[in-house]
Amino acid sequence: MSQPSLLARLQQQDSNTLSDALDFLNLPGATYGLRPLWDCPKLVGRASTVQLGRKTDAAPTVHLISPVIAAIDSTERVLVIAGGVDGISCWGDILANAAQVKGVRGTVIDGLSRDIDGSADIGYPLYGRGVTMISARNRVIQLSSGQPVNMAGVTVEEGDYVLADRCGTVFVSAAQIEAVLDLAERIARRQHGMVAAVRSGRSVAEVMHDRQFDAIQQEAGK
Repeated sequence: MSQPSLLARLQQQDSNTLSDALDFLNLPGATYGLRPLWDCPKLVGRASTVQLGRKTDAAPTVHLISPVIAAIDSTERVLVIAGGVDGISCWGDILANAAQVKGVRGTVIDGLSRDIDGSADIGYPLYGRGVTMISARNRVIQLSSGQPVNMAGVTVEEGDYVLADRCGTVFVSAAQIEAVLDLAERIARRQHGMVAAVRSGRSVAEVMHDRQFDAIQQEAGK
């Protein structure tokens, strides 16, 4: 039997466990504030990065993010968009439809979106800081794509791994994904055992004592 792919293994995790694994390994990746913008499903994939910024002239330009969507040639991709401007949208329903047609798995924005119902109506996963009705047109432009971006304090590179769910968004570098997944799987097994223990009547103070988590730390160091 073939081994599950890294994305298949990542799909089995949640943001809490992944964040714990990063903590134990002293790695960045967990963010705060990038949450689902509608009641969308968990999002797992590999980053296609986009950097936005304020428009500073009156010259016409191609609509932001549209060239990146047009170039997508993989069904593993998540659009990871940095540089959102307070109060101004950098995503909407036309982009959501175009991305879905290209097989994009979803979008994470360090910024705001409009037309939330348009993404929800087609089941397109969308995570970000919030919503607005104010258009990006003549206010925000795309500065680059495929380059490292800063997402809520975390540097994300093209091809890094993304997991977003109801508790938030986590990024894992491609270079560290196997180590993070190995540890996350061990943490998940131990935590499932802890839940079973308290449901069987064991003292939660005993089950959640620091030494139980120290054991995970010791395993991580092996």
